[in-house]
Amino acid sequence: MRILLIPAFLATGLSLSAQVVKEPAARTIKLAKCEVTCLALAPKGDRILVGTDKGAELWDIESGKRVQAFPYAEDGSTAVYHASFNANGEFVVLIGHSGKREVWDVKSGKVDKTLQGHTWIPDPRAVKAMGLDMKNSTFDRFYQQLEARSGDITAKAVVKGAIEFRDTSGTVVQKLSFPENKDQHHRAPCLFTDAQFVTGTDDGRVLFFDRP
Repeated sequence: MRILLIPAFLATGLSLSAQVVKEPAARTIKLAKCEVTCLALAPKGDRILVGTDKGAELWDIESGKRVQAFPYAEDGSTAVYHASFNANGEFVVLIGHSGKREVWDVKSGKVDKTLQGHTWIPDPRAVKAMGLDMKNSTFDRFYQQLEARSGDITAKAVVKGAIEFRDTSGTVVQKLSFPENKDQHHRAPCLFTDAQFVTGTDDGRVLFFDRP
């Protein structure tokens, strides 16, 4: 008599799906006490720009050392809600609560006051092309990276700094939770790179998760 063995996950009606990212994080960069609000990868992929509620910092990924600090302060706030590089990585743009843009020189760590020459800064038309609601406040408009897509998977920031990975049907196939997060309103930035998924916590950690 032949005995048919049924895998446990089929017997219980559960489906088996590959992880979107491997846990635990493959690498962690620890900043001083701050909330990580946004992330940007340098054009060469060797550095990461970390926006926080206390300005922004540039870190070398391989060594885990800070390369530069940008003491952003605009309209009475030090929070950075959007950060990006120009094409060659020599400048970064930082955007705060009011939506005002400051361009900083990466080498000197100082503000470059000539904004009009930097055509790579997103204008309202480009912001609309990003799929952002132009009716929202500048805070909502530039608090980006609440979602990121890679292939058929969408990473979405949810309450308490957690991340949900959803397939094309909207089904959650994996979730990352960070008990260390204390602020239930923290929305973790979502960033896919070629080989990793990167996010940040409200206690100053930048986490790099390898992808299978």
